[in-house]
Amino acid sequence: METKVVSVDNFMDNKRNYEQAVDILKNGGVVAFPTETVYGLGALATDELAVQKIFEAKGRPSDNPLIVHIGNKEQVFNYATGISAEAEKLMETFWPGPLTLVFHKKVGVIALNVTPGVETVGIRMPDHPVALGLLRALGEPLAAPSANRSGKPSPTEAGHVHKDLDGLIPLILDGGQTGVGVESTVLDMTTVPPTILRPGGTTQEMIESIIGPVNSETKSPGEQAPRSPGMKYLHYAPEAPLYVINYDADKIRAAIEKLHAEGKKVALIGPDELGILGADWYFAIGLAGNNEAMATNLYGALRKCDLTEADLILAVETDMAGVGAAVMNRLMKAAEGKHYMN
Repeated sequence: METKVVSVDNFMDNKRNYEQAVDILKNGGVVAFPTETVYGLGALATDELAVQKIFEAKGRPSDNPLIVHIGNKEQVFNYATGISAEAEKLMETFWPGPLTLVFHKKVGVIALNVTPGVETVGIRMPDHPVALGLLRALGEPLAAPSANRSGKPSPTEAGHVHKDLDGLIPLILDGGQTGVGVESTVLDMTTVPPTILRPGGTTQEMIESIIGPVNSETKSPGEQAPRSPGMKYLHYAPEAPLYVINYDADKIRAAIEKLHAEGKKVALIGPDELGILGADWYFAIGLAGNNEAMATNLYGALRKCDLTEADLILAVETDMAGVGAAVMNRLMKAAEGKHYMN
């Protein structure tokens, strides 16, 4: 299969931009497209065979649920039940935007393999002109995880998608680099109070300013089927082992010297002010404390590490303020929970 990359004008209502993509999707195929968070790989959320092609292209475990994307707020009522006044406030405030809301699903509408093993469905309305243009031209919901091979860093540029999925999907819509850089926040509205299942671009502080306190849970208890992506499997990992390290220049320099003494090449990811500290490669992702910039640049840095000969990657921790919680969530998953200890 030849994978075609098409640059798309950022005009939401120009349906001519989306004719080829709509044709592929309506005929049961998959298409990669940009959102404000990362690039997604979409298929008709109501077509089980089409959705299966997402799992095949990504190599994604079949019990890892997908998020449903819609082009208008009103569509949520077609696919979900039990939509509370709190949920409506959140939709009014944050949609379109990087917030996925988990509801009880309507029976017999969304394909079963979108939400395997659970009676809930995560729905969001993306805030990107290309994503909205595609969804509105299509007029149907898209199930869409990130457009990368499963477990690897999510793509924030069309080139990342092409590197991972070339020959596996027919079409990539190129809308440039994404803005937020980490996936949407997932908020479970079926619990009291609502529960953050995955931190993301809509922060806990922002949510609580609208509906009051919420809980946080970022892994599935026991053997329960996950209600959100990012809760069960290894995610976001570069090829070399990654360790999170405290923001302490002296300790980082000492760690790099120790690793060099062991014959290891080291890549370092951290804030702009830190400097290389003797690392073989250094990837700056934003000023310390600018968690928004770090979120935007994180996945790109992880992918750049894969272009080096690093034996080990050290990633400097951020604070947990705002979207920093999402940055640390992704780093700890990429590291499989490992901190570097001298």
